[in-house]
Amino acid sequence: MTTPEDPPLLDDATLTRSPVVANNAMNRERGLRGVNSYARELGFDPLSRLGPGTAWLDLCCGSGRALFEAAGDPRAEGVRITGVDLVDFFLPAARPAGLDLIAADATGWTAPRRYDLITCVHGLHYVGDRLGLLARIASWLTPTGLFVADFDPAGLALGALPGGAAPPGSAARAPAADLPGELRRQGFEYDARRRRLVLRGARQVVFPYTYRGADDTAGPNYTGQPAVRAHYTGT
Repeated sequence: MTTPEDPPLLDDATLTRSPVVANNAMNRERGLRGVNSYARELGFDPLSRLGPGTAWLDLCCGSGRALFEAAGDPRAEGVRITGVDLVDFFLPAARPAGLDLIAADATGWTAPRRYDLITCVHGLHYVGDRLGLLARIASWLTPTGLFVADFDPAGLALGALPGGAAPPGSAARAPAADLPGELRRQGFEYDARRRRLVLRGARQVVFPYTYRGADDTAGPNYTGQPAVRAHYTGT
């Protein structure tokens, strides 16, 4: 149900054309290691979790700078590295062996294999149906695979579950206070201080919410950058 106070909601196809989402400057300078790096944001060096015959998927990879660095590292021999980003604005350098870069909307892209490591560094803030994407990511992991991403519960607005007392409209606009609890029930780990989401091993994930659309006028999130708010109702 939509109330006069609800923001206009965009479907995911429209959202991909939003200047907040289709930002070719996003994640361009972040490297593999150092001050502004994947190692700092994720809490570990991705290559430390990989070895010959393994595969790493990085969603919302931006220019792919960190992936170029990883693929050129001797430790990456025999590792398959795949980066997916909405904007085809990857580094123009020759791609090292084992590195694939794909321009696609992560919410509609289908993984062709299972991955030992899946990462998303500050990319989920710009995804519409991020709960739907999280459920799909859970099925893309190997049995011992690891998923790590930055995640902000305030970026989702959830309606009440069946039997809930919150009225329509106000519930849909409220911050998702219990979302970390629902994520934990589905097998995820959530570190509220670091705003870090982790899943260990493939599993079936079914969230009790239906996606309504996204608001690209929500303004800055905790990073200080404009982000997208995803709206759901209980099912």
